[in-house]
Amino acid sequence: MISKDSRQEILDLAGSDSLREDMRFIAENRHNPVMEKGEVNLDRLLEFLNGYNEFISHKPKTFKRMLEKVMKL
Repeated sequence: MISKDSRQEILDLAGSDSLREDMRFIAENRHNPVMEKGEVNLDRLLEFLNGYNEFISHKPKTFKRMLEKVMKL
């Protein structure tokens, strides 16, 4: 549960015209860094994922071979 003060602050922000305009501007001008000419660019995607993993200090797991021979969905 959120406090009454936090709830009131959220309600005040919801009615803010300037916040609504700011969010509309952001939505109209957003950019997807992995898309190129309407298709996913895998080089850009891998570059983004590697950078993100580096940012969060993610340590790669060792590869484990799958033992199953028959896998059905």
